[in-house]
Amino acid sequence: MDTIPWRETFGGFALGMASCCVALAVGSGSAAAADVVELFTSQGCSACPPADKVLGQLAKDPDTIALTFAVDYWDYLGWRDTYAKPEFTRRQREYAKARADHAVFTPQAVLNGRSAVIGSRQDEIRASFDVMRDNGETPNLAVTARIEGDRVIVTLPARDHAGEASVWIAGYLPPKTVNIGSGENRDTSVTYVNIVDRMQVVGMWSGEAATLELPLADVAPEGTSGLAVIVQAKKEGLPGPILGATRLALQSNS
Repeated sequence: MDTIPWRETFGGFALGMASCCVALAVGSGSAAAADVVELFTSQGCSACPPADKVLGQLAKDPDTIALTFAVDYWDYLGWRDTYAKPEFTRRQREYAKARADHAVFTPQAVLNGRSAVIGSRQDEIRASFDVMRDNGETPNLAVTARIEGDRVIVTLPARDHAGEASVWIAGYLPPKTVNIGSGENRDTSVTYVNIVDRMQVVGMWSGEAATLELPLADVAPEGTSGLAVIVQAKKEGLPGPILGATRLALQSNS
C-alpha cells in the first residue's frame, strides 16, 4: 500500500489530438548524455517553493533535463494547483512502487528514473548524479530529435537491450509566475520553469535502430516552449531507469 503523501517538514504509437500551434525549432536535440530530474511539486505545499527555485537552477545546466510535474493531492488544502494533472500524480506513485519504498511526497525529485531525494536539496541531487556517473548509470542512449516541416523526428540507435523501453515525449511550458491566493502559500508568488503540460508514450524501443515521425501539433500544442524525449526502461510495467534523453527547444509564433 502506498504511504499517505507528505510534504517536507524539515526543510507501435498512440497520440492524442491537440490544438494546432505554429512553432519553430531553435535547435535540434543533442545525442549527448543528459541527466534527468523530475520534480514533483505543488502550489499548495509550503515546503515546495525552495525546490521550485532549485529546479530553476538545474534547468540552466546544459547537461541536465529538468522538468516540473505538478501533482494534485494537495489541492484539498484550499488552493487548486493550476498545472496539476492526475497523470503526474500517477507517475510519481508508479515510481514509488518501482523503487519499492512507496515514498510519495512533495517536493520530491526523481533522478534518472532511479532514485528519489528531497527536491530542495540541490547538493544532494548533484551528488547523486555524480554517483550515478561513476557507476555508469547516467542515461547514455544517443537519442536525437529535430523538426522537419510540421513533424518531429526522433532517432534511436541500435544497442543491445533486454526487454522493451517506452519512448516518452513531454511538452513543457515557458517559465510562469503564479500568484497563489489561498492555502499554505497564500499571498506568495512562485516562478515555475519547464512545467510539463502533457506527457505521452509515442513508441517502444527494444534495441533496434528506429526513427519516429510525429505530427508537431500532436506533441506541442499552443504555448509549448520545448519538448523532452525520454527513453525509459520498464520495470514490471512500471517506470524504470531512464536510458537516454534529449530536449528540443521551440519558440511559438502564436
